[in-house]
Amino acid sequence: MHVASILKVKGHAVETVRADASLTAVAERLAAKRIGAVVVTERSGAIAGIVSERDIVQALAKQGPACLDWPVSEIMTRDVLTCSADDTIDELMSRMTARRCRHLPVVEDRKLTGIISIGDVVKHHIAEVEMEAMAMRDYIATA
Repeated sequence: MHVASILKVKGHAVETVRADASLTAVAERLAAKRIGAVVVTERSGAIAGIVSERDIVQALAKQGPACLDWPVSEIMTRDVLTCSADDTIDELMSRMTARRCRHLPVVEDRKLTGIISIGDVVKHHIAEVEMEAMAMRDYIATA
C-alpha cells in the first residue's frame, strides 16, 4: 500500500501556520483540530518547518510558560522529513522509526499535498495485514 492510498481515504487537508505564529496560537489550533502537528510554511507555500505537541511540551519543560509567547520559529523542526505519494507504508514505518518522528508532510512537485501520521500508517498497515490473512484463509478453505 502507498501513501496515495492513505490520502485517498484520509484526504489532503493540512493545517499550516506561519513562522511568526505564537506557540499559544499553535497549541490552541492543535487542541481545536485534535491533531498532533502543524506544518510551518513560508508565504510561497514552501515548507519552513514542522511543530508538534511534543515540541511545545519540551519547550514548556525547559523554558517555562513564558515560551508560549514565542514565535513557532523558535522551536520548530527545520529539517523536515517528507514523503511522496509513491512511498510505501513499509518505507514510511522505517523512516519514522529511524528519525523518531510521528508526522510526515507529503510533497509532490515541491508542493505540500497532505500529511501522514504514525496513526495513519499503523491503521492502514493493520488493514493490509487483515486483508492478507483473510485472503489466506479463503485460499486454504477453497484449496
